[in-house]
Amino acid sequence: MSNPLEPVVNPVVDSVVEFVVVEADGGSRGNPGPAGYGAVVLDPATGEVLAERSESIGVETNNVAEYRGLIAGLDAARELGARRVAVRMDSKLVVEQMKGAWQIKHASMRELARQAGVLRRGFDDVSFEWIPRELNKRADRLANEAMDRAAGKPTTAAKPAATRPAAPGARPGAAANLAAAPSWTPPVDTATRLILVRHGSTVHSARRRFSGRNDLPLDDPGRQQAAALAARPFGAVAAVAASPLRRAQETAAAIAAPLGLPLQTVDDLVETDFGEWEGKTMAEVAAADQAALDAWLASPDVAPPGGEPFTAVDVRVLRARDALLSAHAGQTVVVVTHVTPIKVLVRFALDAPPVALYRLHLDTASVSIVDYYVDGNCSVRLVNDTSHLPR
Repeated sequence: MSNPLEPVVNPVVDSVVEFVVVEADGGSRGNPGPAGYGAVVLDPATGEVLAERSESIGVETNNVAEYRGLIAGLDAARELGARRVAVRMDSKLVVEQMKGAWQIKHASMRELARQAGVLRRGFDDVSFEWIPRELNKRADRLANEAMDRAAGKPTTAAKPAATRPAAPGARPGAAANLAAAPSWTPPVDTATRLILVRHGSTVHSARRRFSGRNDLPLDDPGRQQAAALAARPFGAVAAVAASPLRRAQETAAAIAAPLGLPLQTVDDLVETDFGEWEGKTMAEVAAADQAALDAWLASPDVAPPGGEPFTAVDVRVLRARDALLSAHAGQTVVVVTHVTPIKVLVRFALDAPPVALYRLHLDTASVSIVDYYVDGNCSVRLVNDTSHLPR
């Protein structure tokens, strides 16, 4: 799997772009009212436009639209492979909140700031600068066009989001519009379906132990579960992808064999690193350090000692999702992974808050399904189905 932070080489000028400028804006007609955002990614050395994002987001406030513009701009920079980003916006509120100078009071703003923070941590460096509106004309124009579309006003045909061609090996921007406004309109395109399979059981499963980066094999019940998964009809499957850990690989191999498909290993689908808690029960962790456990349960930014926070898991799992959607557009992919990555994918598909991670239950060898559409909408079709397993 390619590295999304690998520099992008322009095949025309043969230059490496490691540093980009993101100009972003958003607004609404009425606050709240018909809203939209715009974002532009620029090469600071040449002024070349490397990517544009513009979207109508229904009825929202100015602040929501401005944050959505920032998120879209950072996501476009990530897709281009930039390592360092200079963000320029005419929203003093967003700039100062992202710099940590101003408090974020509203819950909706905190969630959007958290999403921007997840993207931010994927770069080596991100700076924020306030600029006057007259210096933010490109993003302002895109945002106004999006607001006009949200209000139903006729506009000049919107240009599709443009992204400069990446060099061989750089990750293509497949899912640029996954943050699209929700819609009740029936989709007309063919969905890209991810069938999310939790691996079969191991000796840790029955005892409910933290099971992160260990490489335990399936136990006897786990092998029976894998066989039941292999017999389940998944339809026309284009690919089978799996975490590199043994329990996922064994489960995926059982599924791939009758389908006649090779097994694709995706490192970003690995389970959370639970650090010093690996192999312990929740009760054992609580007895040893209740304060550390409470802090971890209270915030997705907190990691277990020596481990990985859920916000870091978000970044890599969404990166894996985007790569799979790009490589298999309009097809079905079976994704064999672990509890946390599946919960992350379901949570983001539902646009649910981080606390949803603690409110979803996934059995071993369970199946969940999410459909993704090219307009950016998605549909959760199934969660934690175990009907294929013997009773």
